[in-house]
Amino acid sequence: MRRRRFQSAAIGFVVLIATTAVLMTLALLVAASAPFDQAFARQRGAHAVVTFDAAKVTDEQVARTATRAGVEDTAGPFGQAVLDVTKDWYQQAAGPLTVVGRADPGGPVDRVDIRIGRWATAPGEIVVNFADQGTPDPDLLGAEVVAEGARPFTVVGFATSMSQSAGAWVTPEQMTALRPQARQMLYRFTSASTDQQIRAGLAEAGQGLPAGVTTTVQSYLALKLAFSNVAGAYLPLLTVFGVLALGVCVLIVVNVVSGAVVSGYRHIGVLKALGFTPNQVMAVYLMMIGVPAVGGCVLGTLSGIMLAPPILTVAFSGVQAGNAVVGVSPWVSVACPPAMCALVALAALVPALRARRLPAAQAISAGSAPKAGRGLRTQRWLAAAPLPRSVSLGLGLPFARPGRTALTAAAVMLGVATATLATGASSTMIAAGNLGRTGGAVINVQVGGRPETGRPAPKLSDPRIEARLRALPGAKGVTARAFVQVQLAGYTLSRFANFYRGDRPPAFLSQIVEGRWPKGPREIVAGPRFLTQHGLRVGDRVTLRRDGRHVSAIIVGSLVDSDSRTVGATWPTAAELAPDAKPAEYYVQLAPDADPQAYMDAVRAADAGLNPSLVSSGSFATTAVVGMSSVFTALLAIVAALGVFNTVLLNVRERRRDLGILKAIGMTPRQVTVMTVTSAAWPGAVGGLLGIPFGMVAHRLLVDSVTVVVFPEPMKDVWHAPYLAALALTGIVIAVLGALIPARSAARSTVLRNE
Repeated sequence: MRRRRFQSAAIGFVVLIATTAVLMTLALLVAASAPFDQAFARQRGAHAVVTFDAAKVTDEQVARTATRAGVEDTAGPFGQAVLDVTKDWYQQAAGPLTVVGRADPGGPVDRVDIRIGRWATAPGEIVVNFADQGTPDPDLLGAEVVAEGARPFTVVGFATSMSQSAGAWVTPEQMTALRPQARQMLYRFTSASTDQQIRAGLAEAGQGLPAGVTTTVQSYLALKLAFSNVAGAYLPLLTVFGVLALGVCVLIVVNVVSGAVVSGYRHIGVLKALGFTPNQVMAVYLMMIGVPAVGGCVLGTLSGIMLAPPILTVAFSGVQAGNAVVGVSPWVSVACPPAMCALVALAALVPALRARRLPAAQAISAGSAPKAGRGLRTQRWLAAAPLPRSVSLGLGLPFARPGRTALTAAAVMLGVATATLATGASSTMIAAGNLGRTGGAVINVQVGGRPETGRPAPKLSDPRIEARLRALPGAKGVTARAFVQVQLAGYTLSRFANFYRGDRPPAFLSQIVEGRWPKGPREIVAGPRFLTQHGLRVGDRVTLRRDGRHVSAIIVGSLVDSDSRTVGATWPTAAELAPDAKPAEYYVQLAPDADPQAYMDAVRAADAGLNPSLVSSGSFATTAVVGMSSVFTALLAIVAALGVFNTVLLNVRERRRDLGILKAIGMTPRQVTVMTVTSAAWPGAVGGLLGIPFGMVAHRLLVDSVTVVVFPEPMKDVWHAPYLAALALTGIVIAVLGALIPARSAARSTVLRNE
């Protein structure tokens, strides 16, 4: 290690980068499922939340389903009612609220965890389901929930149900006064790891009940998918970079150890002549790698522990986590260092075994230079080529060590593949962020008069606002949007609907990847997250409910992206489901030559209750992906350059005598530098050309594996001639940068020192 300080430091740095990438990937992978499973197990969550029509079945009939085969535990039946909340409350919009009558939060199934406050024990008291991460604000205790046809409720507590069995809870006596429309039953089955097993358990439990009594069924698997869906978007990216980092790490470790063995033949022979056993000689080279590797693993683990929480925060932002604690799992931090050290040891074992097998006499008599004749024919052919002598010599040097050259080219290939992948992923995300924003600016006009806007109510009526926005100079199209809370049949928690009126919304809100945009009433569109989490697809029908109204709507299209709890529809559907809905904002598409600032000034002058703002391109997800891609690309490019540095340094040390002879016969320092850099440049060029298609394939696999967004084909087709030409030069740049320092060192060395 003292003789190879730089190689030792390089190995430590490479292992640090690889350990950091692997730990962050494992942390995200574990966080995508383990916190939910742990919290679900603590609360004895329900595998299925089922509601029955209270008019068609009695409590006794529902209770008998608990004795069916395959049913492990049950809770209920509980009375259930849907209240129509008439005004905004607890930072929630007015709309339907599913309330369940329950005497206490415990029981064999779905043990509700009280976050703050207490359980409801008297009429007029209500406990709200706090599904978000964090801690509820204690100041919200005592707030009023006003619902149509019922006395106001006072919030006495906030609780969490990992089964999401209700939006709120009241006492059974209070539920009786609310005249429940349904009876809720919570089931745990002996086998419930798949949808098929849950359906089979429900079918067995429902035997003997009248037909058509089941109104909704909510599986815990859908909730688990909703919990991990956003994190799954970042997981493929981190996984790819982690695998690439591991690949470069293994290549460099093998290269360093094999180079140390080849250049240390005489040292190996001396050790064996002094009495070192073959295993002890092998241990020498493993220890040479092991010490910096352990240091890199420890520092990489600490780095990953510090960098993983921000990524987890982004990946689980907006997720209804309940009391699931999202963080870096302790076992990941404990298992990652020894696993990485074991991988490094395995990578070093093959060349170390070579030192173990080498006989002492052969090792002592062997020189450090390559064997005679290795690559000689190629070097002679290059010598006859019409090239400068320093260039022809440099092109021939890698053939003397074909194995080492192949490892170097492979490291450069992975570095270029990383750059290609990062370029493609960034271009795709930027294209997604710019969707619909290239033809002209988009202005979002918020309507005041609500507490969250902090602005006065507009003086103009809704029709006059739209007319005024259309009449202002520069407007090309205007879309009104109403955001309404609804309930989706089969789910206890509320969902939301965006109702659009006027021109079709800008492309970033209405880009369709499958199907079409709604043309009439009872047609909706949704994003991939909504469809995946609810087990739906284009062509299926869903029932939306609000204020006692029911609309059976068909899904006619799938959007590029959308919230997992939101659907989109046109104004005729709002007229049937929410006739009192009013636009909360307007989107104005400006002409390409229009001045956005002038238009916003005109909107403010027209009505002080309107708050216009320019819709910016990109998003936090775009920034996160581009940032992570850039950081990992820079780090892996540095690591690949270190691999080239090590190879060139070993070649220079092995050929010190040859360099002395070349200088003695007249080779200048500049020619030595050119020769040495050339010897690394062409393996870098080969690695670069091989890395481009590898990175392109990885990019396509990456964007196709993201489930929260469906990218249209034009967003995936990001490869153009300038990009490919620049990427083709990346391998040469990495190789030249890695070879420059040892080449300058070789050029400065004297003839006497080399001899």
